Amino acid sequence: MTAEGSMTLERGLALLQAVADAGDEAATISELADTIGASRAAVYRLLVPLGDRGLVRRDGNKVRLGVAVLRLAEQVVPQLREVARPVLRALAERTGATAHVSLAEGDQMEVVAVAEPSSTTVHVAYRVGTRHPVGAGAAGKALGLRQGGRGWAVSSGDVQRGVTGLAAPVRGVPGLRASVGVLALGPVKADTVGPQVVEAAAGLAAALR
Repeated sequence: MTAEGSMTLERGLALLQAVADAGDEAATISELADTIGASRAAVYRLLVPLGDRGLVRRDGNKVRLGVAVLRLAEQVVPQLREVARPVLRALAERTGATAHVSLAEGDQMEVVAVAEPSSTTVHVAYRVGTRHPVGAGAAGKALGLRQGGRGWAVSSGDVQRGVTGLAAPVRGVPGLRASVGVLALGPVKADTVGPQVVEAAAGLAAALR
């Protein structure tokens, strides 16, 4: 591939990511151009092959993800769930809390994998497929954490009354906006559990690369 072709591919992928990040609100051509640092004309050109493949669709001046992305996602989630299973099992047993992987889809977080601890008599039940706003719990708040700071986010009672959540982002996997977290009844010893969740998130990232 030529340098020009490589740059076009990179911009096309950046455009697709920008459309995905806009979520349900959708983004205008001008907003997409600003996001990827390209001209409006360049965005129009990039949208043609993406549209032809069903990855995006035009809705007036706004651009949304196409149904082809959903078909790709249907293949990705089972793979993510399979890779996450041993990571979550180990985390649940170490922390005595319900462990999960949550995936961002627009402004919503969806639980795609769960492991419950076997050593506790009472623990939080969390169903695969559960959805909540990105800002409503630790799983979504973790996505906004900056590298170099504290590696986990904590929430209490945001998703369910009396339940504390702690989550860390899965970093270093291009295109993946996900977090690994735990849920517990009552408070969580963040100084102990936090590093364990961060380690699990890093382990999942390494397994996916």
